[in-house]
Formats: sequence, structure tokens, C-alpha cells
Amino acid sequence: MASKQPNLFAFPSVPQLASTLRTYILTAQAAGLQRHNSFKIAVSGGSLPKTLAQALLQPGSGTEDEVQWDKWEIFFADERAVPLDHEDSNYALLKKELLDKIEGEKMPVVYPIDVRFQDDVQEMADQYEQLLVRSFASRDSVKLPIFDLLLLGCGPDGHTCSLFPSHPLLRETDAWVSPISDSPKPPPKRITLSLPVVTHGVKIAFIATGGGKKEIMKEIFEKGNGLPCALVNEGAGERCSWFVDEAAVQGVVFPRKGSL
Repeated sequence: MASKQPNLFAFPSVPQLASTLRTYILTAQAAGLQRHNSFKIAVSGGSLPKTLAQALLQPGSGTEDEVQWDKWEIFFADERAVPLDHEDSNYALLKKELLDKIEGEKMPVVYPIDVRFQDDVQEMADQYEQLLVRSFASRDSVKLPIFDLLLLGCGPDGHTCSLFPSHPLLRETDAWVSPISDSPKPPPKRITLSLPVVTHGVKIAFIATGGGKKEIMKEIFEKGNGLPCALVNEGAGERCSWFVDEAAVQGVVFPRKGSL
């Protein structure tokens, strides 16, 4: 278990959050490029892609504030077993909110699910895991893939990715990517990164906004209760950062920061 606490960054407004999130992401980008000349990230869906667009599509202020899209490799922390143009698809959401708005010829490499296997989520998970194996080196030599950054959301029940409270998948220790066919949130069929993969990232960032999050944030940060988001906090410690607006953490007793 990680020994230090996660970082909680709280901001008066989402635009201020997005500005600091941009700095955080570009710092992670620089570290990734220094390590292996690429920036390997995993993203979730929900409101996250819209906030990412606010953070990343604004013009840079110099060479150190430049998003090097052509060095990005974007994976999905979880995905729904639906066509890529379906309204439930995390890929479709990221494409609509962010990818379609990137200007210029330099584009990230994006790794969607293989929709040929949408009726067989075990095979879909296996195929996505093999994709990770090819990208992160052979499975025999790497126990877990190490993402430069995972960008995650927090559900009203404390779930993240498609890891839900009290679900058996929380105990998965071998697979990199797992299938789920009984998601308590529709659609039921999905794939998700396993908890060990999520907590193994160089950096993990949660983005949570709005007063509707304050009750679950209170539970995550004050009680834990084995909630998936709390398990990521415990497993990653100071490698984990939360970017929230003040409405989301109203009444939450936990030390917070206003800047990096």
C-alpha cells in the first residue's frame, strides 16, 4: 500500500481547474517523452473528455506549453461493448469532444476496441490486453503496463473505469484488461483496466466536478469503505491527484491545494 496521501486540488471554477490540469498533463507528457519518446495515456468517459478539451485545446504560451499530439498514444481505461459511433461509446465521446477539434496534421495514435468482438466481452478484453502487450513490451518481461498518465472519472457510487463497488473484478490480480457483463450501469457489457494496472501508473488523475459529487467525495476521502476510487487512492498514494471544483468537495475534510 502506498504510504503517502493523494493530492487534492480544488478550484473555484472549472476553467481554473482546466488551466492547472493542462500544466499537470504537459509535465507528465515531458516525463514520458524523456523516458521513451512517447506519451502513453489511458482515458475514461463521462464528463472527462469535455474537461480535457477545455484544458488541451487552448493555444500554448511557448514550447514548454505545447501539446505534442503526434507523440501521444491514447488507450481507453474502460470501454463499452458497443459500436464506435454509438452514444455510449467512450471513443465516440472522446472523438466528439476532443479528437475532432485538434487542429493541424499532427494527431495522436488512438487505440479503440475491436468491435468485431462486441458480443464476446472476454475475447474483446483479451484482444485489448494483447494490444497493450504489443505496446508496452512482451508480457513475459513486463508484469504490468506502466502508463505515463491515467485520466479517470468518479461515478456517484464511487466507481472508476468500469470497476464498481463490491464487484468481484476488484479482486482481479492477473489480467491487465478484464471483461464485465453485469455492469450495474448500462450498458452491461464492457471491458476495463484492472485495479493493479490503474494503480501502477506513473501518474493517475481524477477529474470530478459539481455539487452532485460532494457526498461520494466525502465517503471516498473520509471513510474509504473499499470504494474503487478510494482503492486507487490507497494503492497509488501521492502518485494520484484529484482535480475538482470546490462544489464537489464542499464539506469534505481533507487537505486540499489550489496549485501544483
